[in-house]
Amino acid sequence: MFSLRRQSTSLGRSLVAGRTYASNAPTAPGITGAAHTPKPGSPIASDNPTEADPQNLYQAPNHPSTWSTSQNPKKHAFSGPRFEQVNFSLQPQPISAMAMVAEDPVRLVPGRKATCDGGGGALGHPKIFINLDKPGPKACGYCGVRFEQAHEHH
Repeated sequence: MFSLRRQSTSLGRSLVAGRTYASNAPTAPGITGAAHTPKPGSPIASDNPTEADPQNLYQAPNHPSTWSTSQNPKKHAFSGPRFEQVNFSLQPQPISAMAMVAEDPVRLVPGRKATCDGGGGALGHPKIFINLDKPGPKACGYCGVRFEQAHEHH
């Protein structure tokens, strides 16, 4: 029994010692690197909807076009056999949070720093301090609310 265990251990060591790795393996002449390097497809052009497009193919009810260059327009994203029998007028139409934050006016702060906690409590975010020394509005990194130093406090 003991000799059988010793033989299997020595057999395992000899197999490990005899392995060849990719760096030691011979390569065919003229072939370098990976066999095929995948290339990402080009993104679909971000075209704005026209008056002829139905309202339900806008990105959001309050934002008609895409907000990122890498984002597919809704009419291209919801195409194909999976969406053939879908009635888009019955689907939820979420409002764009980006457009809602843009509608919120800039909040003027009397001092050189603003604090934002997203409304406080369980619905907010961690309290952060925003430096307002440089001119122009500064946005909160969590919720996007914009703050600016009051003009009489420069």
